[in-house]
Amino acid sequence: MRRLTVLLALAVLVVAGGCAGLKAGRMFPSPDPAQIIVNVTDKAALVRMFGEPYQVGLDSGDPTWRWFYAAHDAGGEVSKDFSVRFNPNGTVKSYSLTSNFPDDMKKLR
Repeated sequence: MRRLTVLLALAVLVVAGGCAGLKAGRMFPSPDPAQIIVNVTDKAALVRMFGEPYQVGLDSGDPTWRWFYAAHDAGGEVSKDFSVRFNPNGTVKSYSLTSNFPDDMKKLR
């Protein structure tokens, strides 16, 4: 019986430890709208501000970069997703940010 209790306790610790601190993507600073000027801000400026994108792709034929970060721990789950579409000349065509980080929630409401 004691062995079963020890095994059960270890199993609970492994499961709890495995769920704590799950992360996806790379942390990046949330953009301030004043930082990004449509038709002016270019790819090099975005890399300086936010680091290399987590993903690249196409959206309706436009080159698109995406920065993404999500984390889950005992305190809950947070995530943010920043996507940028580019003009053919490499400047920002449009961008979007979605986030449930508390600071972003305050700024964006």
